[in-house]
Parts: sequence; C-alpha cells; structure tokens
Amino acid sequence: MHFIAYRYGMMPKIKANKKWKILFTIPNFDTAGSGKALLNICKRLDKKYFKPYISCSHSKGYLFKEVISSEIPFYLNDNQVEMKPRLKGAIKCYQLSKFFRKLNIDLIHSFHYGPDYSEALAANFAGIPWIYTKKNMNWGGSSKNGWKIRSMLSSHILLQNRDMQKLFFKKYRKTSLVPRGVDTDEFYPMRKQLSLIRKHNILEDEIVILSVANLSPVKGIDILIKSFEKLSQKYKLIRLFIVGNKESDYGRRMEKIAKDSPFGLKIHFTGKIYDVIGYYSIADIFVLSTIKKGEGCPVSLLEAMSCGIPPVASNVSGIKDVLDPFPELLFSPGDVKSLAEKLENLIIRKEDKNFFYRKYILKKHDINIEVKNHEKIYKKILNLN
Repeated sequence: MHFIAYRYGMMPKIKANKKWKILFTIPNFDTAGSGKALLNICKRLDKKYFKPYISCSHSKGYLFKEVISSEIPFYLNDNQVEMKPRLKGAIKCYQLSKFFRKLNIDLIHSFHYGPDYSEALAANFAGIPWIYTKKNMNWGGSSKNGWKIRSMLSSHILLQNRDMQKLFFKKYRKTSLVPRGVDTDEFYPMRKQLSLIRKHNILEDEIVILSVANLSPVKGIDILIKSFEKLSQKYKLIRLFIVGNKESDYGRRMEKIAKDSPFGLKIHFTGKIYDVIGYYSIADIFVLSTIKKGEGCPVSLLEAMSCGIPPVASNVSGIKDVLDPFPELLFSPGDVKSLAEKLENLIIRKEDKNFFYRKYILKKHDINIEVKNHEKIYKKILNLN
C-alpha cells in the first residue's frame, strides 16, 4: 500500500516525531568517487527529518572505515541480482524485496552508477519508492535497455548536468537537476606542501600542471600528454602530475607513452592517492581533458576551483555546466593545439591561487547546497511539505 499511495499522491503528511528512513545503496566503497558522494550526503542530512542507512555488498575499500566511523547503520548485502534468465531474475528480485521490507525503509536512493535495474524491481516488489543518481553519460549500446528499464521503474531521477535531460530524459517529468558539491572546508587554498616539493624536487619557478582522474579512455590523458609535450618545447620549467588509479590497460598505455616521450622525466603518474589535497596545494594549473563523450559533474574540477586553482577543461557535458561563467577556460575536446593554447595563456599569466574561483564554488557547488537539494527531493517524494 505504501508504494501505491506514493504513486497516487495519497501519502499522509509527516508526523512531528517521525524520522524518515533513507537507505543509500552502492555496490561497494572501492570506487572512491561514488562512495565519497554517498557519504557526503547521508552524513549531512537533517536529523530532524531523516535517518540514513547504508547497504553495500562488502566491507572492502578504504572508505568503508569512514562508514564505520560515521556511526551510520549499515548492512552488508548484495543489492543487485543477475537478471538472465528473466524468470529466475524476477524470483531473485522478489527475495531481495524481502530484505528491503524487513528494514522498514521509507525510501531507497541508489548510488549504483550502472544500468542495473534489479534493485529497482525489488524495491517495486517491496512497495518502496526507489530513486537513483545519473552520474555519467553512458546510455547506448548493450546497456540501453537496462537504463530505460531502470528509469521506468524509478520514482525519481537525479541528474548531474543539463545535457542529461536533453539527451536521455526529454519525455520524463520525474527528474531534478542536482549538480555535485564539495566540502569547501576540506578543499581550500593552502600553502604548498613542502614534503611533496622535496619529494619531486620541484624548483621555485616551476609551473605545476595537475590532473586528477582515474585513468580511463574518457579522461583523454593522451591528449593532455601531447599538449604537455608541445608546451615543453617552449617552456622548460613546467611539470605534469597525473593523480589517479592507473591500474588499467589504458593507464599502463599512458605511462608507456609518457616514458617514451622526450619529456618523460617531467611527467609524473602518482597512482591512486587518498589524500589528494597535498597535490592541489602544489598545483598552479588544473586540467581536465575529458573526450567528447563527456561526464556527469566532475568533482575534481570543483575541488581544484575550491582550492583556488585556475582550471582548463574540455568543452563537454558536465564540465561546461561548471565552467559556464568562464568560457575562456574551455578548450575543444580532443584538440591538442586548443588545449596547449589555453594552458599557455595561464602559464604566461602565472596566477597565484585565485579566490575568485573559490567564491564561485562557495556560491554554486558547496556540499551543503547539494545536500539541501537532496532533502527537497526526499521531502517531495515522501510528501513532507
């Protein structure tokens, strides 16, 4: 009855002493970006109205320690099931629905960023409103039907950029634009971390160019390396640091390209770094070289700007939303020459940490703004107005 009532707008108003239980689901906390986004929201929810819970498949991943320290109740459970063959998949979803019903949850918010729809089907069986956040620009190919079914079964969809609405959800009314936010108390302009300066023997006059991204083809690291080589022919005192998981075929290929470059000694691949704030401290320019496909709402770009670092980034979905007030900082995706020119402009200007970028993030992308937007959606779905 709960779900039927929700569908037809018949749910009762909130009682004064009622705390609504929100279950946040995610496959695991190995993927730092997704797990961090989830924790940023559920740790900050208004405790007057909401009580958060977390469910994931296992306790691996460094971020799971943060789950434990947060004291948010959690459950280890696999919330996705194999849907082929269909009948067996539906039966498994019904079994999963029993787990959801047992928790007595009011709303499920999925941070699973793939096209899986088994969790949504189980939530429907349980009569619990189910929503999800659309993080990336994946949609077509073999995953297209999965995305469509997932969206059809959802009670609401949170979008991270404007292009998602135009490309994927043109006929949907159950969507809301909720751009990502960052903890501006954690990411702020700071003095250069001397330990990193010494570790990499960075000279006082050197310009440090930084990119923070897990190495996958969509990040366009090959374009960044080629642009850096072009600049290095003219500017001797520049370095390139690429921070992010490099344990992939693409990552290993990028390392080899850099190693074979005549400027290879000036290109550093750090691998996955948990405390990335140190690298933001030594950066003079931040780069995000995402290819034409685009992405959701790049948090590393927000973090860099919150730290006052001048950015250069591709003119693609997600990024162009963030840099809408700064079109001069956008370059044509995949264009080595265009990226090199934008970087050279910043090298010539040689800006110090610019509080103008930080003020923009404080106004538009502070984590508390993102949390408030989530709360509005939860209240609307649960009829708390």
